[in-house]
Formats: sequence, C-alpha cells, structure tokens
Amino acid sequence: MAKMKVLVADSIAKEGVAEFGKFPGLELVVKTGLPPADLAAALGDAVGLVVRSATQASRAVIEAGKALKVIGRAGAGVDNIDIAAATERRILVLNTPGGNAEAAAELAVGLMFCLAREIPRADASMKAGAWDKKSFSGTELLGKTLGLVGIGNVGGAVARMARGLGMAVVAFDPYAKPDKTAALGVHLASLDELLAASDFISVHAPRTDETKNLLDAKAFAKMRTGVLLVNCARGGIVVEKDLVAALDAGKVRGAGVDVFDKEPPADWALAKHPKVIATPHLGAGTAEAQVNVSVMIARQMGAYLTRGEAINAVNAVN
Repeated sequence: MAKMKVLVADSIAKEGVAEFGKFPGLELVVKTGLPPADLAAALGDAVGLVVRSATQASRAVIEAGKALKVIGRAGAGVDNIDIAAATERRILVLNTPGGNAEAAAELAVGLMFCLAREIPRADASMKAGAWDKKSFSGTELLGKTLGLVGIGNVGGAVARMARGLGMAVVAFDPYAKPDKTAALGVHLASLDELLAASDFISVHAPRTDETKNLLDAKAFAKMRTGVLLVNCARGGIVVEKDLVAALDAGKVRGAGVDVFDKEPPADWALAKHPKVIATPHLGAGTAEAQVNVSVMIARQMGAYLTRGEAINAVNAVN
C-alpha cells in the first residue's frame, strides 16, 4: 500500500520529524524555502502540508495541492494560510495553540522589563564607553497595572507572570471565559477602560477582521501619558504610523515590537525609532517551543490522516 505524502515546507525540529516517523503510513518530504511556484509544483500528490510562519499557503498554493487533505501550522497563528480557500477545498487546517505560549509570554515580559529599565539603551551606552547612570532612570513593574489585549494561551501566561511580579492585571477579550480570568486574578474590562487604566499594555490577540487596526490614533489618545506598549502577537493590530506619532508626541514612552505589518518591515520607521525595542518575530523562538509545536503538529496530522481524528482544527470541512 502506497504511503501518504506529507510535505514539510518550513523547517521543524528533529523531534517533530521523528514523531511523524511513528506513523508508518506517512512519507515525509522536507523541502524548505521554496518560492510559491516551486512550492505549488512540489505539492504534487501530497495529502499534507506543514508550514510555520515563513511559507504562505495562499489560494494558488492550496489549489495546486490537488490531493491535499490537511494543512498543519507548527504554531498558533494561521494568518499565513488562506483558510477560506482551504475550507472551499475541504482541506482541514490545524494549528498548535499553547505549544509556544510560554516562549511568547516570556518575550513579552522580557520586553516589559527592558522598556521599564531601558536595558538595551544602557547596554549600548556602556559599549560606547560611557558611564551614564543619570540618563537611565527607570520604573518598577511592582504595583503597576498591566492591560492585556487578548487573554488566550499567551495572554494567560503573561497574566500569571505579571501577577507574580505584583502587578494588577486587566484584560479586554470578548471571548474570554470569566471563570478562567477570575482564577488568574484578572479583571475583565472594556477596551476603553483598559486603555485608561493601564501603565503597560501588551497585545496577545490574533489578527482578525475584528482586531485589525484595533490600536490606532483614537486608541492612543485614550491611553495614559507615558504608557509602555508591547506587541508580540501579530502585525496589523497596532497601526504602525499611529504608534510612531504617539512615540514622537510622548504619549507612549516606549514600545517593544516583535511583529510588523510586513515582515521584514517595508517601512523601518517604527523598528528604528529610538524609543522602540524591536525584535524580528522571536515570540516562538526558543528551542523548547520549536520542539513542542513540531511534535504537536506531527501528532495531530498523523492522527487526522490515519484515524480521521481532528485535534485543534481551525476550520470545519464536513
């Protein structure tokens, strides 16, 4: 009996490759870094496609996969997959929520510390040979209010860490379960209430039609002067030009930005802003997280292709 082919278009941890090997009915083909036309051609008779964030599973790519049954995202975000096109073709889309939550949460909290204590600027000053203690007066996280825009797996992990640091935490999330937030010691609020109350704001929502451009000039106007903003979620939720304007005006004291509208950025004004700590989408960039999501997606895709079991399905294809 012929094996079912699964194409891995972005690199995954060796542990994930080994996990796929536990399904004898599957044949894993690894071809990473392919341009769209070559990716479409490489799909051939593949029944499965594995991607991370680099590969765009566009409508054209999906339509080229005539035998495709499932697309697996080794990570949580699926904005690089055309869900509508997949659903039309009755192709199941799976992701791995929670697999990299701790990594993304730790980066967000790390950026909060860096912003509050100006660690990168102080380090750069030292490396330039300056001993300039007076220029880097910081603020403490203890006793401050953190506003979370989104409190899913990552937001929940940030809330847990923040509460451990002695911060008060409020969250805006229309889909949050009150019992979960209450257990975390988090107060649910409207977006306007959160903007007005927060000393720090951290974004942990998916990019959807509802969240696109959510934090724009009007939202910045409602924030406390001197607020510190972190975005380790997705580009497009924060309007970049409006954030630059808020930084220039002093409304926002500083920002930690891991994600951008275009990656790499088409406009580097935000990333290069002196009040911004910028990182190149490192949220899931830990060895532990990459093993987690690679093993998870292998198990999920194997279960679906061999047993018809759908775990963490993003769409419905009945």
